[in-house]
Amino acid sequence: MRTFVALRPPLDAVEHLSEFLEPRREAFEVGWTPPERWHLTLAFIDHVPERSLERLEEALGATARRRCPLSIRLEGGGVFPDPFAAKVLFAVPAMGDHCRHELGRLAAGVRTAATTSGLAVDGARFVPHLTLARSRRAMRAHRFLQVMETYAGPTWRGCEIELVASHLGEGRASRRRHEVLARFPLLGEGRANLEARDSGDPYLETVDDEYGGAHPQG
Repeated sequence: MRTFVALRPPLDAVEHLSEFLEPRREAFEVGWTPPERWHLTLAFIDHVPERSLERLEEALGATARRRCPLSIRLEGGGVFPDPFAAKVLFAVPAMGDHCRHELGRLAAGVRTAATTSGLAVDGARFVPHLTLARSRRAMRAHRFLQVMETYAGPTWRGCEIELVASHLGEGRASRRRHEVLARFPLLGEGRANLEARDSGDPYLETVDDEYGGAHPQG
């Protein structure tokens, strides 16, 4: 079973971005991701045997309990691998520095949960993004980046992560179908002393964490 762990934006944030993109989609020859599948991927876990699923869910639950909810908004755009030969177009999650560090710690914790459950995780460097579209051929993406420079979405609270199974060829027109297997709330256990050290980020911890206060980059 192919799976990934993700943060999903709420409906109002999805609708806001979808309405912004709607009149602009036809200007780009790409395959747009349906809004109902938009998410921020924390880790890809390519193969999860049924016998490993319960252990993985327990580990992800423990990870989520240690991490705090996040204040996020989607603002601007980016591409992979670069603007001259782009194949993936995405929206950028904007947040304060401490919130970004917390997201990096969450992603690192999710990957550790998978590896300690005996599973192989995609080793690519964690880059926060929400995939909007893909192109079969490398394309110049400067126009897309210019369009996305004008976008700023509403702030939303990421308060849970999802373990999602990705089924190929089972959705509309034989496309990919996503199935949420489990949800895990971000509870920030042991971190009751919170304050807004970044404007608009009221859910951030002020105590040192298991990294001794050193915040690893995703």
